[in-house]
Amino acid sequence: MSGDAHGHGHGHALTREADGRYLTGALLLIVAFMVGEVIAGLIAHSLALISDAGHMLTDAAAIVVALIAMRIAARPPQGGFTYGLRRAEIISAQANGITLLLLAAYFTYEGIRRLVTPPEVEGGLVVIVGLAGIVVNLAATWLISRANRTSLNIEGAFQHVLNDLYAFIATTIAGVVILLTGWSQADALAALVVAALMLKAGWGLVRDSGRVFMEAAPAGMNPNEIGGRMAALGSVVEVHDLHVWEVTSGYAALSAHVLVDPSADCHAIRLATEHLLHDTYGIEHTTLQVDHATPELLRIGDPDSHCHAPHGPAHKPGSIA
Repeated sequence: MSGDAHGHGHGHALTREADGRYLTGALLLIVAFMVGEVIAGLIAHSLALISDAGHMLTDAAAIVVALIAMRIAARPPQGGFTYGLRRAEIISAQANGITLLLLAAYFTYEGIRRLVTPPEVEGGLVVIVGLAGIVVNLAATWLISRANRTSLNIEGAFQHVLNDLYAFIATTIAGVVILLTGWSQADALAALVVAALMLKAGWGLVRDSGRVFMEAAPAGMNPNEIGGRMAALGSVVEVHDLHVWEVTSGYAALSAHVLVDPSADCHAIRLATEHLLHDTYGIEHTTLQVDHATPELLRIGDPDSHCHAPHGPAHKPGSIA
């Protein structure tokens, strides 16, 4: 592995601090608006305002979970956790994705129910709250968008707030329609549109976090192509037991067994392979076993070979996918 780990880690620490500030700023905006909604709801005896504050509470909770996950993930490796607790951020992303799916199911149920039996909706109040919500959520969305959204953890919080912005836009449009036409079903249709957007965002978070948990290769990386390019390096005879996975967002790792020509320099081949993986695929964390090719090592899968259960195909020169 290349020796720039110290500088790389320092950069990550600076990024985490900045991300934490952006998320905290968005959290303060949302909490302040939520408290204002509760007070206004109690004064106006409006259940609609208080229930909307409950929806904002889920956004605040999503950001709090993301902030906690960031702190946990920043802890250094110790004991049996040799990678540290970096996947705490992936757990947070999956929790936020599942929450969005549950909210989508609830809004779908409520939207259909209100289409069948529409309640009386106070259009003016809906428009006022909707416009205020748009302003607050625009600011919160902008703050979180400045953070590192390649992190699934931050993306989960962002999707919560973004979908709340969509909800307020849809609510405001519905309120205007109700004011102009008296058609109360507009409120239910707006809820169904928001539910569809939540479903899309929630599924994306659950799918992407699930790939990390299942040790899948990072999106956009083809292990067969990587193995072929490694095998194409000079003096490489074969690459097998190739594994590419993601420890957490932006932390790709690779391990492989590389067999080289008996006359080749194993250390030089290892360095060339590390440079290829870093420069072409951005993989900095590699574990490479480099050996001279012998008849025994080339009998992959044979009972007397080193690999009794080979993992994946063997890549040889000329096998680029």
